[in-house]
Amino acid sequence: MNIAILHYSAPPIVGGVESVIGHHARLMTSAGHTVRILAGRGASILPGVQFVETPLFDSRHPEILKIKRDLDAGNVPESFNETTRIIAELLRENLAGVDLLFAHNVGSMNKNLPLSTALMEIARSGSGTQLALWHHDLAWITARYQNELYDRYPWNILATPWAGVRRHVVVSELRRAQLAALMKIDSEDIQVIPNGVQIEQFLKLEQRTSEIIEDLNLLNAAPLLLLPVRITRRKNIELALQTLAHLRKWMPEARLLVTGPMGPHNPKNLEYFGELLDLRNGLGLKESAHFMAEISQDFLPDRMIVDFYHIADGLLLTSQEEGFGIPILEAGLCGTPIFCTNIAPLQELAGEDAVYFSPNEEPEKIALSIYLRLKSDPTHHMRNKVRQIYRWESIYQRDIEPLCQAMIQRDD
Repeated sequence: MNIAILHYSAPPIVGGVESVIGHHARLMTSAGHTVRILAGRGASILPGVQFVETPLFDSRHPEILKIKRDLDAGNVPESFNETTRIIAELLRENLAGVDLLFAHNVGSMNKNLPLSTALMEIARSGSGTQLALWHHDLAWITARYQNELYDRYPWNILATPWAGVRRHVVVSELRRAQLAALMKIDSEDIQVIPNGVQIEQFLKLEQRTSEIIEDLNLLNAAPLLLLPVRITRRKNIELALQTLAHLRKWMPEARLLVTGPMGPHNPKNLEYFGELLDLRNGLGLKESAHFMAEISQDFLPDRMIVDFYHIADGLLLTSQEEGFGIPILEAGLCGTPIFCTNIAPLQELAGEDAVYFSPNEEPEKIALSIYLRLKSDPTHHMRNKVRQIYRWESIYQRDIEPLCQAMIQRDD
């Protein structure tokens, strides 16, 4: 479908709403929609997204600022109606062939009242474009704007529902309650769609890491346990697999990532790897226990290992013997909870800051200790919440795409 997004300015202009519409446009385009951004300032920086610069849409356009000065003083200048008419014509021109229009803050903020008024008139006229007003902020309930607002036209259009609006969208439950009270509309008619984070961008993940995370769906793990070791018998990887199988009884989305290749000095490591794959399959863990050795026989670059630490919920070391234990130090730097065997080198490094178990411990007991540790960890809960609920890709699939589909369905 053809989708337009309207705001005063757009990326690369820096701002909270600008960032949001950039992510929306990116995700809509990736989903196969044709997307254009309508704004007064910005540039064509998003691949596949058309940017239409229309200066009068800008809140900082000289004519708009001149009108706003009069409006803020309680006066409607003579130029208001003509500017509104011109903007309405520009909107109609830019909305030709557009199925859906998402207007951000235009229906609730007084940054460009001629634009708000023009959009309201177009909505009332019953054009073929379905309109959703996306409310990040509400001028009428914000103290710093009260001396700029007056209880009459045109200021009051920001406090009343418009005819022809298909959906009201807000970014939080607080905004839903505030909008419902302000506009005297049923809160059930207001949809909450939160803002999010692009995890790969925020954590500055390597491109190859991001591809692996996407292919293996690792961001949906809850928890993701990291085992950054080579495939050798002394690493006792079978214990990690058995532990994972028990952990999934309490945490069904638990996963394990073993990052190392096969050990380079013992030809029997290939035989051991085959045993591990048979064990994995026998435990029903083919989709939840991942060996990077199946993807690459090379050591992963350190920068990729760091990436995996940043998305992992715990370090799991099941080694029967170690001379040192560099993963303990790496986990410490990344703030990753440590679950490891109680062999002397690891205890020397981690001290009281790890959950220990014997290399011969029952896997179920190890799994229970991991479960109890993570269950009581607010940091783990928050990380999991962000990954599951507030990742942009999750928000798009759960909320935005269904909204797009619902809006093009005509009411009976």
